[in-house]
Amino acid sequence: MVLKNFEQIENQLKQQDRVVKVVVAAAEDSHTLESIKAAMEKGIIKPILVGNQAKISQIINELDMTITPEQIVDAPDNKTACQLAVSLVKEQKADFIMKGLVDTAILLKEVVNRETGLGTGRVMSHVAFHEVPTYHKLLCIVDCAMFPYPTLENKKDIINNTVVTYLALGEEKPKVGVLACVEKVNLKMPETVEADQLTEMSQKGVIPNCIVQGPISYDCAVNKEIAIHKGYESEVAGDVDILVAPNIHAGNIMTKMLTCTSEAKAAGIIVGAKCPIVLASRGSSAEEKYMSIVLAAASA
Repeated sequence: MVLKNFEQIENQLKQQDRVVKVVVAAAEDSHTLESIKAAMEKGIIKPILVGNQAKISQIINELDMTITPEQIVDAPDNKTACQLAVSLVKEQKADFIMKGLVDTAILLKEVVNRETGLGTGRVMSHVAFHEVPTYHKLLCIVDCAMFPYPTLENKKDIINNTVVTYLALGEEKPKVGVLACVEKVNLKMPETVEADQLTEMSQKGVIPNCIVQGPISYDCAVNKEIAIHKGYESEVAGDVDILVAPNIHAGNIMTKMLTCTSEAKAAGIIVGAKCPIVLASRGSSAEEKYMSIVLAAASA
């Protein structure tokens, strides 16, 4: 199955028999609760709101949300709210976590806690899905948020994490392009050397359930005609699902270019823990927060 757009993922989620439960850490945030309300109204999720009970109650009244008292868990501070959110996932009372009005570092500290956290032995990484008007399916860029300068081993783990997410969403063998500014290995460009090594890992089954090709330039990855013109032969060319950025700057720039100037819709989650984690920034649109909830719920 090819993941063509966010609506497809949303429809898949609606067809599930179960309602996915999300726990919101430090839920006393109106923008976050607006996106939760939108997902609730479509029957996608059931929330547990952890944080300042008085402030949460005030906001849900203002938003006219239908929340029972049992769905609100009072917490005296943000650290406790994050601890409680993590414990609810460990107790299987929630399927994924969403960040509310709390610093990302506080939440992630509780997630990675070796004794009480949600570690799996895998690294955690960020996946950013984009619905681009000029591309024929969803385009995923990794990693835009967690690894500033990923090593070869990091990139292998990032690809594996992302492929696990694709499998959970129903796509069996995504195509992965490891990006560089050229299509040939150049020893003076470490990114091209690592891209070639990742390709070899895929061929040997070290990176399973996907097709990895690199080094590949962005234009060859998304445009088959350009790849043919350049003499670049690959089944990934023009049909890529996942783009592996050489570093966080390239990934971040690509993501913002697609959303700010190419009218792309976006959604992003942290993967690699025992559950997906929605860490939408304060600058994220309501639509992006909603679609991130959908993405997390569908892959939980």
